[in-house]
Amino acid sequence: MKGLKYMRNILALLVGCLAGAAVGTAAVGQCVGTNLIEALPQDNRARIEAAVADVPYHRGLLWQASRGDAVITLVGTYHFADPRHQRMMDRLEDILSDAQALYVEAGPEEEARLTRALSDDPTLMVATEGPTLPERLSAEEWQTLSNAMADRGTPSVMTAKLRPWYVALMLGVSPCMLNAAQAGDMAGGLDHLLTDRAGELGVPVRALEPWDTVFTLFADLTPEQELDMIRASLTAASHADDYAVTLTDAYFGGDVWTIWEFGRFDAYQNSGLSKEAVDQQMEFAQTQLMDQRNESWIAPLEQGADRAAQAGKGIVAGFGALHLPGDRGVLRLLEDRGWQIRRLDG
Repeated sequence: MKGLKYMRNILALLVGCLAGAAVGTAAVGQCVGTNLIEALPQDNRARIEAAVADVPYHRGLLWQASRGDAVITLVGTYHFADPRHQRMMDRLEDILSDAQALYVEAGPEEEARLTRALSDDPTLMVATEGPTLPERLSAEEWQTLSNAMADRGTPSVMTAKLRPWYVALMLGVSPCMLNAAQAGDMAGGLDHLLTDRAGELGVPVRALEPWDTVFTLFADLTPEQELDMIRASLTAASHADDYAVTLTDAYFGGDVWTIWEFGRFDAYQNSGLSKEAVDQQMEFAQTQLMDQRNESWIAPLEQGADRAAQAGKGIVAGFGALHLPGDRGVLRLLEDRGWQIRRLDG
């Protein structure tokens, strides 16, 4: 079908953005917007800072976990191109070159498998039966959604039949980023830079999760939960370029959990949803997109680090920055299992 290749490209980009941390700017100079956190009144900023203050490991992108002879270097990534990635790449050069393996959310083999699956079965993203989105949403919601998706290069006739989870993820990425993706300018996120450099160095790349994770994450949603994902994502869709700049600035400033809490407080104010509904959506997203995945990553990371230690080496793990902080973040989960955690970029 027309546009399927574009949709596959977008999904390949979105797979690395599942936690929401990766909403951001495309190649330098393409996205222009306002930093929405800096524009907030001081009392609003203070509320966000208070919500962040007690979250474990809420600040920092580069960490080391050690237990006995086993060592893991963990880097919180940002999945889109930005020239500021080079500073982190320079810092990781010696560590990566001496690592036994690089662990990422999805490696080249998984991305290739995903592309093949979408080519073979377009229904993974497109619903071929049942009510369409304009039939499931209110007229006002559909009009808002249709306009937002048109800004992202997807006409309403195609949007109507897309899977709701795909639509919700797409709404979280700014139009300028999607334009870059359509032009083929998707490479250059820190994950891909690390993977490419590992290949050049002969360091094996290991995936932390299966290629079809993006589909299984949303398999158990009820029809109403599917629509709520879209409704929650519509909050930022009309000013996604501003979100891109805001979240990118927070990421490169190392303010990892500020990204999450800003999204919550912005939804309180602008989504039209009740505070309870917003909190339910945030809890659902954190559980499905971060916490459950974090827990599944611990075993392969520990096993990989223990194997590497037998050869006198460590491993490097690079994944979306929002997976690092919190009581159920990767760092706290490792700490609870006896790993010593040390920040390297503080």
